[in-house]
Amino acid sequence: MRTLTLLINPFANKKRIKRIVKQIIAALSQRKIQFTAFADPWPKEINSYKEAWLIGGDGTVNYFLNFYKNTEIPIVIFKGGTGNDFATKLYGKMSVADQVEKVLNAKPRNVDAAECNGRKFINGVGIGFDGEVLKSMKAIRLLGGHLGYLWIVLRKIFSFKEGLYQIQFDDNNLFAKYLLVMITNSTTTGGGFIVSPQAKIDDGKLNMILCKPLRILKRLKYLPVIEKGKHLDKEFILYKEIKEIKIVCEKETLAQIDGELFSAKVFDIKVLPKHYLFKY
Repeated sequence: MRTLTLLINPFANKKRIKRIVKQIIAALSQRKIQFTAFADPWPKEINSYKEAWLIGGDGTVNYFLNFYKNTEIPIVIFKGGTGNDFATKLYGKMSVADQVEKVLNAKPRNVDAAECNGRKFINGVGIGFDGEVLKSMKAIRLLGGHLGYLWIVLRKIFSFKEGLYQIQFDDNNLFAKYLLVMITNSTTTGGGFIVSPQAKIDDGKLNMILCKPLRILKRLKYLPVIEKGKHLDKEFILYKEIKEIKIVCEKETLAQIDGELFSAKVFDIKVLPKHYLFKY
């Protein structure tokens, strides 16, 4: 009989991870459910297990999706990272004990994913401003997920210069400067910024959010609006549901993909409808 496996991020907050793992093991042992746990290294093959329970953050999920190219088994994610945006989308503020109870009784559901330059992601990609913010990941981790992200965003608001982008989607071909360039599958980023309030993780679509250039005072004024997800109707926001998009930058540009830093000059992004099974 196949066992479920616990896949632990060995580089995340060790105290938090240790506490979560202890609670999960206690809950499974109490129910006499067999499992196998891995921290470093993870097993080379995943589909021989019954389910994969990840303990980490958005970056852990992203690593899993790209380490295992053809995952067929159900996935569960416990919040052990800095941002935990995708896990929060699935489980809200549920305790570890409540989440174990829920997923043990839940049926697997199809969830969309996406691909950027051949790399899979499940929460979102932020190009330019998001990448510059993520450069300060050490400070974000030191202060904590949402608070740390907010602090760095406030600092970058005063110095960041909008990039020039050529953006192609559907029959549109835009060529302009933008403050924010975000392609999302889920609702939040940065540990709780509701940048894509209308996003659904099972609709076969991605959400494009473009923010036109804003002066510093307007950036400060509208930051709380964007944080709360009240910005899609503003005149400086271009919002669209898409399936594919190509973004060409004027130069090599920093970006974040599920909270992980990378860079490129061209970003080819497409949705992968109902690509994974999650229990939530």
